[in-house]
Amino acid sequence: MRNRKTLFYPAVILAMTVSAVAQNSSSQTTYNINTLAGKVASLNGTAGLQIRFSALIEHEAGFDPDEVLSSDGGGSALDPAPVVGPNVIVNQDTKGAPQNETAIAVDPNNPMRIVGGINDYVTGTWPCSLPDGTPCSALGDAYSGTYFSNDGGTTWCCLSTDPSHLGTLIPGVEHLTGGPYDAGGDPVVAFDSQGNVYYAGLGFDRTAPPNTVAVNKGNFDGTGNLTWGAPVFINQTTAPSTLNDKPWMTVDANPSSPFRDRVYVTWTRFIFNPHNGRYVQSPIALSVSRDGGKSFSDPKLIVDNVLYDQGSNVVVGPDGTVYAFWDGSTRHATLDSIWMVKSTDGGLSWSKPVAVSTLVDIVPLASTAFRVNSYPAGAVAPNGDVYVSWTGLMSDSGGLCPAFTNNGCHSTALYSKSTDGGTTWSAPAAVFAGIDASTRTPVGYPVTQPDGSMMNAPAPRRIDTLWPRIAFTPSGHVYMGAYAAGTVSPYFNATSKTYINNALLDYVVTDLAATEIVSTKPLNTRFQFGGGFIGDYTGLAVGTDERFHAFWNTTTPQTIDWWFGTHSLMGVVTNSQDVVTAAGIF
Repeated sequence: MRNRKTLFYPAVILAMTVSAVAQNSSSQTTYNINTLAGKVASLNGTAGLQIRFSALIEHEAGFDPDEVLSSDGGGSALDPAPVVGPNVIVNQDTKGAPQNETAIAVDPNNPMRIVGGINDYVTGTWPCSLPDGTPCSALGDAYSGTYFSNDGGTTWCCLSTDPSHLGTLIPGVEHLTGGPYDAGGDPVVAFDSQGNVYYAGLGFDRTAPPNTVAVNKGNFDGTGNLTWGAPVFINQTTAPSTLNDKPWMTVDANPSSPFRDRVYVTWTRFIFNPHNGRYVQSPIALSVSRDGGKSFSDPKLIVDNVLYDQGSNVVVGPDGTVYAFWDGSTRHATLDSIWMVKSTDGGLSWSKPVAVSTLVDIVPLASTAFRVNSYPAGAVAPNGDVYVSWTGLMSDSGGLCPAFTNNGCHSTALYSKSTDGGTTWSAPAAVFAGIDASTRTPVGYPVTQPDGSMMNAPAPRRIDTLWPRIAFTPSGHVYMGAYAAGTVSPYFNATSKTYINNALLDYVVTDLAATEIVSTKPLNTRFQFGGGFIGDYTGLAVGTDERFHAFWNTTTPQTIDWWFGTHSLMGVVTNSQDVVTAAGIF
């Protein structure tokens, strides 16, 4: 997010400083911020700024149904492998719809009951028609998806097939689910102390300004069936100058907390100059529900002067103290930091921001094409110790990487710990120390190029780890999970008709003593969405039985036997983007 420009001003004085922004800007470019594409162009066009929208918003800004099921037509010898046990495919569709960006939660009263949230593109396969004759599949887009399990993650429910049979697709947000928006997603799920579950995500239009943060509450009946209620919209707006992005949520399910069952939602509030469309700032906002999700408080900005932010994460401790983390910078900062604020009065007031650590935001991993970020994830131990983890760009020789480059640097999942309520923090340490010190394993080399030349394995490279999650068991045992790009293999690029090096992702879990690879096959990120979009984070949760539940993306071979969008895909074989889970204890 390196920010050396001086064109940023607090929103409260935006109207007074429009002319000053224009005069002081080094560029006179204007942007059409009525569309997502215009907002993305404005943000990406801000010189010296590393902050970006969520991968979902960036992807949706240029959404093209032709891209959803596409890679470049190439492949790898490792691709045909199916998912095998103990991994379990969570999504239930069989027609090749992609799913990505995983969130997961376990009922604190029933460790066998689990809910997962995803970006779900299943509506693109619906064979129904709207009253005007438009195929439902023509409106296929990112929708707010969920699945649930009542048997500890062995089986999952339920399939969504049409507007009259939503399964567990979140209702009332997107068009085909009875809502007002083109698309939704960026999921997070959480349980309260009474076994109710909440889903927070976005609702937005791609070519018009309306957007919101939406929260739905779900209830399980006596037979274990999950039903979702209507959404409550937070900070709903039609103003082109405002875009809500990247929400996170926690529910205070601690029985001894004085704020038991309060729902806390944070998100990034992007602000643009309404006269020329240029980016102004992106503070983190928060809203609280004190009535079980029926209503939410007016948004409160919690970042003080740290105004250029993204990727908030909010967690709650056993005593009801709420901690919010994010990746951000002040006006004249050279580098970003991981920041923290806390509230001890149920979200009414917040501390001044504390910098946990400086960081260099990561760049796309070597031998990959998908979008990345350095967003933090936090958790509070039963004894009140606070942990936060994030992905930093580290030098292979140690310390922060001196430049935004993959040369001599690698992405590392890091964590820091506070034993005094967030006042001071330990020096960042690698989450997966053994993996971080290792190099990638080449598989499938050498290979002969079409021109007859030989492609050998690339030079050894440190393993990249990214998108960590943290969860504590009731006894205080910590688990952390993340992707690890531990394998590199030849990938045949059908466009260039040459082999390229391709890093594959495994999912790994550690308790900071032992580390296990829990994925049974690696993820080839080059499939679907042009190989550029797998989301922004992974999922990890624990139950009262002390077991962890990891939730991530993978790709599986699949024969398509239906339409996707407006395209007939009868019999087409593709590598489908699926979401999978695995449970364990160690």
